Amino acid sequence: MANIRSAEKQRRQSEKAKVRNRAGKSRLKSALKTAHSAVAEGKADLKAAFSEIDKAAKHGIIKDNTADRYKSRLSAAVKRVAK
Repeated sequence: MANIRSAEKQRRQSEKAKVRNRAGKSRLKSALKTAHSAVAEGKADLKAAFSEIDKAAKHGIIKDNTADRYKSRLSAAVKRVAK
């Protein structure tokens, strides 16, 4: 247990951030699963998935390079299926 007021405040803030980050990560994973299943079925609508990836990167849930990698791999999967 924190004895200092600033440490207690930081603990409260980190708990709120943890809940926010967990929800954002879950939303991102759901969007990725939906996009991958859509690509497998031949429906290549990546707009929603790219939007969620960009939001997660903007809010610091994932890093920018990770977001770029996710988008690149989704695009590559679409191109593979299109052949």
